[in-house]
Amino acid sequence: MAFTPRVFSGIKPSGDLHLGNYLGAIRRFVPLQDTHQTIYCVVDMHAITVWQEPEDLRRWTYEIAAAYIAAGLDPKRSIIFNQSQVVEHAELSWIFNCVARMGWMSRMTQFKDKAGENSEQVSLGLFAYPSLMAADILLYKATGVPVGEDQKQHLELTRDIAKKFNHDFRKQIKAFGHDEEFFPLTETLATGPAMRVKSLRDGTKKMSKSDASDMSTIYMMDDADMISKKIKKATTDPEALPTEAAGLAGRAEAENLVQIYAALADLSVADVLKEYGGSGWGRFKPALADLAVAVLAPVATEMRRLVGDPGEMDAILRDGAERARAIAQPVMDDVRKIVGFVR
Repeated sequence: MAFTPRVFSGIKPSGDLHLGNYLGAIRRFVPLQDTHQTIYCVVDMHAITVWQEPEDLRRWTYEIAAAYIAAGLDPKRSIIFNQSQVVEHAELSWIFNCVARMGWMSRMTQFKDKAGENSEQVSLGLFAYPSLMAADILLYKATGVPVGEDQKQHLELTRDIAKKFNHDFRKQIKAFGHDEEFFPLTETLATGPAMRVKSLRDGTKKMSKSDASDMSTIYMMDDADMISKKIKKATTDPEALPTEAAGLAGRAEAENLVQIYAALADLSVADVLKEYGGSGWGRFKPALADLAVAVLAPVATEMRRLVGDPGEMDAILRDGAERARAIAQPVMDDVRKIVGFVR
């Protein structure tokens, strides 16, 4: 069966957005508008698998939706909405809870990482998180998902759930006039080299909203002065920049700043070092700060404008949810019939 080329992805509203979210995900979403039907969600149901203050959850939901638009997503071309407005996500997730096996879920390394030694104290929602993620994707029969390295295992689980559903209900699927493959086997979508932005204070750790020092993280709502200040105070080493990428080995902070420059400028690391190799940090850091301000400050300004207008944001999210439901409802109507629910 030929499925419509369709992309689904989402970001969880569980903290302030930072440069890693922008370079690693949001900016990479934009070009897909030209090649696929694109659905970008604020996955607020995923967020509450751990405790969230309701006011913070609302604020972060607006912030992510605003970031999508400020980065270049067109809410008329892409469907932009928050997950909880489309109840079919929860319904399909429950059905997938009954398709997925406990052994599959128990192998999810991200659950083990998040639960740590307190696995019996975390929410059932955190354990079942990958089943909801599968529902998010398959509810729209998405053929591709731009995922980071940490989500690839969940996408494999999504494929396993789709295969098992297609196999278990193959007779019913055919009886209701569908090909045997009701759900697609969604593929990882390559959107260029993965960018894992590291802390400005410790190049061996990911940039994170939970870092103890605000100076380690560039937030998407930072103004130009703060962006510049954080980069100029970033941890470095005493050596000049190398002329070739191999010279960055073992220099985590230097490699991180060069990679950030390359990503912001749409250049290769080799091109950056061709320009700045042999230079000291007194030349490179101001150049990186200027570049970051030029790229990020307009995004931050537009985000602040959008977040400051809840009426506009509500209208965008409602419109997106209506368009999402127009795809989701017929899929769920078919799923209910296939599994034997009486309506």
